[in-house]
Order: sequence, then C-alpha cells, then structure tokens
Amino acid sequence: MLKMMGRLCFAHKTALAPMVRVGTLPMRLLALDYGADIVYCEVRMDIYTHTCHISVHLNTVDFVAPDERVMFRTCSKEKGRVVFQMGTADPERALVVAKLVENDVAAVDVNMGCPKEYSTKGGMGSALLSDPEKIEAILSTLVNGISKPVTCKIRILSTLEDTVNLVKRIEKTGVAAIAVHGRMKEERPRHPVHCDYIQAVAESVSIPVIANGGSSDIVKTFEDIEKFRAAAGASSVMLARAAMWNPSIFRQQGALSVEEVMEDYIRYVSDTTAAYFIRSVSLLCMSVFCMSVLCSEVFGMTDFYNKTKAELEARKAALQTNGDQTEQPTHEDDLITMPVRFERRDYPPQITPKMYLLEWSRKEKLDQPVYETEQRTQDRAFQSTVIIDNKKYRSALWEKSKKFAEQAAAIVCLRTLGLPEGRIGEEHSGLVNKRKRDDKKCAALDDSDLCRQPFIKKKNKKQ
Repeated sequence: MLKMMGRLCFAHKTALAPMVRVGTLPMRLLALDYGADIVYCEVRMDIYTHTCHISVHLNTVDFVAPDERVMFRTCSKEKGRVVFQMGTADPERALVVAKLVENDVAAVDVNMGCPKEYSTKGGMGSALLSDPEKIEAILSTLVNGISKPVTCKIRILSTLEDTVNLVKRIEKTGVAAIAVHGRMKEERPRHPVHCDYIQAVAESVSIPVIANGGSSDIVKTFEDIEKFRAAAGASSVMLARAAMWNPSIFRQQGALSVEEVMEDYIRYVSDTTAAYFIRSVSLLCMSVFCMSVLCSEVFGMTDFYNKTKAELEARKAALQTNGDQTEQPTHEDDLITMPVRFERRDYPPQITPKMYLLEWSRKEKLDQPVYETEQRTQDRAFQSTVIIDNKKYRSALWEKSKKFAEQAAAIVCLRTLGLPEGRIGEEHSGLVNKRKRDDKKCAALDDSDLCRQPFIKKKNKKQ
C-alpha cells in the first residue's frame, strides 16, 4: 500500500509520446505548460545509458556517458510527470539503467514498438514483440527491482488474437499501464490507425491503456483528443506527430500560433540547455552566438536573452564560490572515493595533479604513488585507484582514457588530504617548483618519467 502512494497514475491522461530528437527537455516542459499530463523522453538505449554518471548543473540533472554525451537531461519541474523510456533487450542491464534514473523520474517505460533498424538489430523495440518470454523477463525484473511504476509501449501484432494474448501476458508482469500504437511494425503513418485493435486491448486488461497513432487520421485539435480516446476505447491518449507539429495542441483553450510556440520553446532552450553549455568556454561561445542571433534578430527577445545570460552567469559564479557540495569523499574500508573528473583546461600546460601528488610524497618521504587502472569492456572507459601511504583513492566516475583516470584518482587523494593540485588560479604552493614547470619532460600528461606504474586489467563483469 505504501508503495502506491504518490505514484504516477496513467488513467485519464494526455501524454507527449517519446520521439527521437524531439522529446528533449525544452519540448517536454513546453508540453507540460500547454496542458499535457505526462511527458516521455526520447528513447535512450540501455547499452549507452547504463554507464552514465549523474551531473547536477545550474538548472538540470544530467546523465552523462563516459564520452561526455548527455544521454538524458531532466529538471525538478517535470520530476513527477516525466517517464524515462529505454530501449533494451537485456533484463539485467535494463535494471541498472532503471535504478540509475528512478530517483529523478516518475516512471520507467520499455520501448517495444520502434521498427527502426537501429533499435531492432539489437533485439530491441518491435523485435521484442516476437519474443514474449524476453518481454516478461524484462518487465518482471523492472517491476520487482524499482520503486517507480513500469510501463511499456507496443505496436499491434498481425492478428487481433495475438495482440490480445500478448497484452494479457504483459499485464501479468505487474506493469502500471500499456501504451498501444495502433499500427503493425510494417506499417507507417500513411496507413490508417487500427482503433479496433486498441479497443480490444483495452477491453481485455484491467490496467490503463494509452492509445497512440491517431495524429494523422483523427487528432488535429484539442477536441480531437477526446474523439480519439473514445474511438479507441482507451483510458488515455498519447500524441506524437500532432504535438511535434505544434505542442500547444494540449491547450484546452486552443492551439497557439507556431511563432508563439517557437518563442516559448526558445525560452526553455535558453534556460535548460545553455545551463549545460555555459560550463565550457568554447561551447559557451557557440551557444551565446546562436542564442543571441535567434533572440535578437529573429524573435526580438534581446532583453530576455541578456537577462537569462546574466542569471546563468551569476549562478555559475555562486557555484564556483561555494564549491561543489556533491564532491564529498566517501569512505569504505580502506578506499576513499569522490565523484570528480579531470578537466585538462583547468590546469596550466605541463602541470598535472599527478605531479603534485608525487612531489608531496617525496616531501613527506613516502613511497611514490602507485596507480592501478581497470577498463570496462562494454564501453572501454577507465577507472584508476591510487595507493599512497597504505590508503586507496579513486574517482567514482569513469574516464575516457587511462591517463585521465589516473589524474582523477590523484585529484581525489589531493582534495581528501587538503593539498593543492595545481589548478589555474590556485595559489602557488611551491610543491612543483619553476624548474619542473619549465621542464618539457613533464609536459606528457601521463607523467611517464615520474611515476609510471603500468597496471591495466580488463573488467569483464557487468556494471
């Protein structure tokens, strides 16, 4: 009973459907503003998402892959109404992803309807429709493994009987709702939506059924949403292309002009996307140029742009002044971890944290640091542990190279001990003297002449 309290309800709702390259955070927030009850993110593949780390920025929570791609971005405004949709064919990996995101989303959905090759070739999307045992394994694992509701989105099968039999098996896994795209996997938007199939599904199960696929045939206005719901006999309606063309279709008062919608969209882009780019000087320049041109020359929003930019800069300065409160060391037996990443631009040329740690160990007459590095097989990311004075230090984040992983481990050690690490703007400590700063031999990032400890082992177990 306690598990049901505060859970997202899928009955009698209108939802923004998951759409690749469309269902980004600005679009989702826009749909919520216009009246959507639930919003789905664009499908995220588990093979890329399960290795993400969480990064909290000025306005957003980002799930960032080892190669620095933001796989999923969300914020507090949508937390109780956003559904994370994943593409998966592996129950265990799906559970890893679900556990990663469950504290920042309202529900988790499994894509079982995408007919595109990038999805089906990995056994995901509509490929799952021919493997009901795997469907049951994935959904049961998720339902039993996380606290948030689990749903799935399917396409109809070639016969009504097969479709009904499948959804009955799905219902038994304990999912909270089923979204049904009323087309077969071979059909495209030009083909009519099969409302009779959706209705048969709704009549055969006791959980909410969300009708999808009516954008071309039925839904042109807000009033048409109810017509589609009635024609399909469903509890709820999910809109894709109709919302993509104009997300204000969710407005009960009627749709806005495309120009008005675009202006609202740019406001959200400025507030949620620039918040991430502002952390990088080069990306900041690109985003400032693009957004300033759009705001001033195209939409006449110069005052809004300047105000947003000033607010983001002020929040960035406050973060830099107060420090990152999330970077607190965690102690577990003899291992100390901290979620830090090595950013090369934060350090002068020829200066690295490893150099500072080595010089400190020499000054304290300790054995030089030993670095042990492991590599994950699935994405070839690296994580290092530095051992010094019989203690181990490691970053909780995985890096794209062995060199960066070792530097991150050194940073954890230095920050835990309250030692300087050589960052730009840091007061000169004298640990690394001028001779070493000018020594070209120290220019190599891996500090191979100072403290090379070659130790790489393949990590075969799943993360």
